[in-house]
Formats: sequence, C-alpha cells, structure tokens
Amino acid sequence: MEKKDSFGSSENVADQQSDRLVDENKGGIKTMPFILVNEICEKFAMVGFSKNMVNYLTQQLHMPLTKAANTVTNFNGTSSLTPLLGAFIADSYAGKFWTITLATAIYLLGMISLTLSAALPQLRPPPCEGNQVCQEANGRQLAVLYLSLLLAAVGSGGIRPCVAAFGADQFVEEDPRHPKKTWVFFNWYYFVLGASILLASTVLVYVQDNVGWSWGLGIPTIAMALSIIVFLIGYPLYRNLDPAGSPYTRVLQVFVSAFKKRKIPLISDPKLLYANEELDASISTDGLLIHTKQFKFLDKAAIVTEADFLKSSEKPNFWRLNTVHRVEELKSILRMFPIWAAGILFATSSAQQSTFSLQQANTMDRHLTKSFEIPSASMSVFALFSMLITIVLYDRLLVPVARRLTGLDRGINFLHRMAIGFFISILATLVAGFVEVKRKHAASVNGLINSPKSTIPISVFWLVPQHSLHGIAEAFMMIGHLEFFYNQAPESMRSTASALFWTSISAGDYTSTLLVTLVHKFTDWLPNKNLNKGKLEYFYWLLTVLQVLNIVYYLMCAKFYTFKPLQSKKTEDCGEGVELASQV
Repeated sequence: MEKKDSFGSSENVADQQSDRLVDENKGGIKTMPFILVNEICEKFAMVGFSKNMVNYLTQQLHMPLTKAANTVTNFNGTSSLTPLLGAFIADSYAGKFWTITLATAIYLLGMISLTLSAALPQLRPPPCEGNQVCQEANGRQLAVLYLSLLLAAVGSGGIRPCVAAFGADQFVEEDPRHPKKTWVFFNWYYFVLGASILLASTVLVYVQDNVGWSWGLGIPTIAMALSIIVFLIGYPLYRNLDPAGSPYTRVLQVFVSAFKKRKIPLISDPKLLYANEELDASISTDGLLIHTKQFKFLDKAAIVTEADFLKSSEKPNFWRLNTVHRVEELKSILRMFPIWAAGILFATSSAQQSTFSLQQANTMDRHLTKSFEIPSASMSVFALFSMLITIVLYDRLLVPVARRLTGLDRGINFLHRMAIGFFISILATLVAGFVEVKRKHAASVNGLINSPKSTIPISVFWLVPQHSLHGIAEAFMMIGHLEFFYNQAPESMRSTASALFWTSISAGDYTSTLLVTLVHKFTDWLPNKNLNKGKLEYFYWLLTVLQVLNIVYYLMCAKFYTFKPLQSKKTEDCGEGVELASQV
C-alpha cells in the first residue's frame, strides 16, 4: 500500500535533488585549501599538546604517572566523544559550515586559556629540582587546566565530524566536472592531517621542551585564529547542503512507531510498506534506500494503518508511520555498530604510543648527536612518516594493481583495508612488549633498575619498529574506517557517521583508562615512580591477546555485513562490496 502527499511532482523532486547535487560554480578541488586548513590547525594544536601532555603534566604540574596517563586518555576520549554533539547540531540545525565556524571559535578560547595557564606562574606549581619533593598542582590550577581542555574538546567536537564530511560533500561523483572520488579525498585528507601532526610532533614539541610551554602553546593558538579567517574566505566557493532535520529524531520516530505497532503482524511483501519519494526528497539526494531483510521488527514502522495520517493533511504522523527509506536509515546505522565496536581496541592500542611509549623514551638514550637530544614526544614522527609513506604507496602503487585484480574503482574494499590495519596493529603491540624486555635488560645490566631518572645506555631508536608499525596500521585501518562510515551512512547522517568514527577512538581511549586503572590496581605491572621495576611488557602482551580476539570478531562482522542498498547507480558498487566482504 502506498500513499502520496502533496509535496509536488516527481519531476520537481528530481530537480531539487539535482540542484543540491550540482552547482556549476561551487565545490570541487578548489575548496580544499580553505577547508583543510581548519582541520590542519586543529590537529596541529591538539596533537602539539596531547603528544607531549604526559611530560607537561608530570614535569610542570607534577602529577603521578598513572594519573597523568589517564588524564591524557580521558582528554583524548572526550575530544572524540563530543563529535556526537557537533554532528547533531550540523545535521539538524546549523549545517556543517556554521558548525565548523562556531566550533573553531570555541576551540580558540580553549587554546588561549591553556596558553595562559602555561605562561602565568600562579597557574602552575613551583618548579622542583633534584631530590626535592615536588608540589602537585592545586585545585585552582587544575580547574583552569580542565576548563581549557574542556573548551578544546567541545570545539574539536564541532570540527572533527564536520570537516571530513563537508570536504567530501564538495565532490559529487555524478558530476563529470569533478571526477575526483570521495575515497581519494579521504586518502589525502588523512595525508594532510598526518603532515600537520608531523609538524606538531617535531617543531612544536621541540619548542615546548627547549623554548617554553607558553610559546609551545601560543604558536598553535595563533594558527587557530588564522584558520578561522581562511575558512571564512572560502565561503563563496563551498557547496553547502542544507540540514535535513534531526537524524536522531528520525531514528527515535522509527523506534517509537515500530514499538507502537509491535502487535501488528509483519507484511510478507515489502512492496506494501509505505514509501514516498517526494516526502524523502530532502534526505535522499543519493537515492532512496531500498528494503532489506535485516531487523524485520523495524519494518512495522512502515506498515500503514488508518490512524497514521494527520487529520489536516495527507502527511503521515512520523511517530506512527515512517517511510521505507527512513526505516532503512536506522537499519544502516545499526548495521554499522558491530564494525564500529571493532575499532575500539585498535584505538586502545594506539593510545599507548602517547603515554607509556613516551615514558619508555624518557629513560633511553635520545641523543642524535652529542649536542642534540630528540624530545621523547617526537618519537611519534616515525609513526607519522610510515603512515604518510604508506598512504602515498597505497594511492599510487597498491590501488592500481588491486584495481586490475578486483575491478573495483577504489582497488580494495574498505573492509579489507581495515582488516590489514588490525593485523599490523597486533604486530606493533607484540613488538612493543619485546622492546620493553630489551630496555629493562639494559637497565639491569648497567645497574639502573633503581634509578628511574638515569638514562639507560640503550638507543631510543629501538622504539622505531613499534611506532612505524602503528603508523602503517593507521594508514590502513583509520582511513578505511572513516571511509566506511561516510560511504555506508545515509547521506543525511554523514556528519553523524563521521562522529561515530571519532567515538570509536573515544571509546578506545576510555577503554585504555579503564584497562590501565585495573592493571595498576591488581598487578605491579605499571608502577607510578619507576618504570624499570614494572612489567610493562605484560601489559603490551595483554593488549596483543585482546587484539587477536578482536580481529576474529571483526572478520565475522565483515563476513556477514550487508552493504547499504540504493535505488541508484551506486547499487552496483555496493554489490561489488558485498561480494568482496564475503571474502574478507
């Protein structure tokens, strides 16, 4: 049974969709410098501090190691959780452009506050030297720090989910004038992010360690201010899609209407479910989602009854009746959650590179020459170098070869790409455990087990393999994960889908906090004051075992995943994806 309302003819709907998809003078590659500069500056500021935050908290605010490590992961976790709020605002009310602009201003306030907390002596405890007992930061000083971090996290929540989706919106694959594909955009989006992180992890970290934290935080603060100006200059060039209403409301409406009709028997013929192309025109620019057999209970939300329509018009009451497209929107989100969950332990493993791996580097010989010592936080450059090199090799070598073998335009399916990343991450964590054994052996041989502040005569370059493997893993898994969410989400929920990408990182950071807390409470693996007396290698190997279990779970999820089906040419691509997914 199908009921139409008076929203206009199907030709008008097609014209509306076409107008939204293609604007002759807007979008395309020319918008990238204006859009990406915002994300580059956000990453420059965020990474420039978070990569070195453990050192700042332990050396400047005199926090215990485990408390500092948990502060880092909690901050990273919150910064990756707030994108849900930013995505809601963008998709529902403000649109991506204005959400990014407002969020950047909030982020700038956080950076200004953070810079002041590092520059003003009254906002940090007095310095201590030698064997002097260090005074930990008091409540007022910590309050300023946490307020600054909160503002930065809220601002980041508006930037992260919107910039990637806003950038991808500039490329319409049906538009012959803009032949660039969105998967190419995601490769280079992540590449420029890696380049900004590389700059932050080298130049900015060096300034923080050798010039001072006020300059080390002031520089990215200035960069954030400039990014707002540049982003606004590009406004006339952007393809702006109007917000299509709250996706969270539509999801809730489907749940509620299906629950209200829980006693109604299912319809065997999906053609009898309520469909209205005109009604869904504003939220289905890529094409209508077609019915799938999963989550059949939700189909009840599209079964028509006499009480489902508003008395004053033919428009349905969405709290009682929803179109097939809206039901399938919810199904698409539900289908993504198992893949989302698989990314949590990957993020948990990666989080250790900015906490315990950094503390390992602090105890090792970091001299590059007799007069120059590598900052411990700059060890992450090896992960960044390997990630950037992998992205280039992937785009220029692997994709053309894989394209000939698979016939897919993107070369390999993003589910395959993620699986490769998971496997390499396991190797990285396993290697990290053996390197820690080597480091402690060197400390024991040289009688330095009880000297946590002494430099162990072992080169910090022993940490390069684990950092490099993590970088390669990130080039595969994280880009594949981001592309997965953008590709498989309904187009009206793409900011929300990008937020899901960041929330998996958030969940990974919080999982790291929980894991570190439990391990510290019940074992002697992670001591606060002397890493040499701990058993950090056991912690790394615990993560390795958990990741092995995780990749088995992921492969099962990928095998049975149902790709988003559309009534458009993209259905062919999805079909290819389904076939490939079954081979993962």
